[in-house]
Amino acid sequence: MSLQVTIVEDEAAWNGIVNDAGGHPLQLWGWGALKARYEWDVTRLLVHDDEKVIGSAQVLFRKLPVSCLAYIPRGPQAAEGDRVRVLQAIAEHVKATRKPLALTIEPDWPESFSPVAQPGKGDPGPSADEVIEQKLTEPVSGWLVGLESAGFTRSQNTGLIPHTLIVDLDPSEEDILASFTSTTRQNVRKSLRNKEVRFGEVVHDKDLDAVLAINRATGERNGFAVHDDGYHRGIRDLMGGDSHLLAAWEGDEVVAFVWLVASARTAFELYGGVSPRGQKLRLNYGLKFYAMQQTKAIGVQRYDFNGLLNDGISDFKRQFAKHEDQLIGTWDKPLSALYTPYNKALPVVRKTAKTYLPQAKSQVSSALGKLRRK
Repeated sequence: MSLQVTIVEDEAAWNGIVNDAGGHPLQLWGWGALKARYEWDVTRLLVHDDEKVIGSAQVLFRKLPVSCLAYIPRGPQAAEGDRVRVLQAIAEHVKATRKPLALTIEPDWPESFSPVAQPGKGDPGPSADEVIEQKLTEPVSGWLVGLESAGFTRSQNTGLIPHTLIVDLDPSEEDILASFTSTTRQNVRKSLRNKEVRFGEVVHDKDLDAVLAINRATGERNGFAVHDDGYHRGIRDLMGGDSHLLAAWEGDEVVAFVWLVASARTAFELYGGVSPRGQKLRLNYGLKFYAMQQTKAIGVQRYDFNGLLNDGISDFKRQFAKHEDQLIGTWDKPLSALYTPYNKALPVVRKTAKTYLPQAKSQVSSALGKLRRK
């Protein structure tokens, strides 16, 4: 019997489905509502096998000069044995209803070799980065063989970084603390003992303004773009109780923050930053552990640092575990003959989606138009 796909239009029902399936916070209703403010359309799909629901996905659609882009961030939700057929059913549904050029997925599913241990001091063995790089050159195995057979291919046009660090929050707080490097443990304890500092949730607009100022300064200092203030306020308003903006104050001054979104199972860092004063006091260490404590206290099981790169911020993140994680990354299923020119133009589309620059949209239109005429 073929699978059936239906649409969910109730927010509470959808969030219950995602949380019951152990889904990611980027699959929650509020995240789709946020993206709908920024030139995306969104639909939430259930996949049924007779009377049984075997999968679900929040799918984002972004209009292109020809057709559209279909994208599932950190989804869908499906048991390993059902993943391929759930994705096939979703691909067939979006092709029939929206006619996208391709379906792009970036699931919250690990590679079979993940996690990878970080070598200890003086260990001559390969780094976790090197192990992951080598493993990704090998042929796929396990259920990914079926994914390839279903027409999905790996893509280098990545939006969400698959190489990350995920801390298990099920152990005791002392055991979690023990998994940090010794220097990190010292910095955490020192900042938590500082009587001039308090940690907590940001609830006042003046403190949110201070957070956004630190975020802009952090972006400038580290060379990355940040969203406008309206986007960040949208996270707070649309994610509601699934948004957790935590900060460290010295007196009345916000000196560090970390912004998380959380589903029932997973806390996912969106942004973090520290002022020069907070950096001097090492308060970003204490705040990071405080965030783990707070999310653990509400039953969250895993804390995702949202990507590792070869930069200073990632070096900081790596101090909070003795391993690194690798998700399966970005996979595309072509759904149109225009997929090849789309794939070549996608890096510009990604830039458009992140920076909302009108000139980038013009570049995409021109690139796709020229390729289509060939």
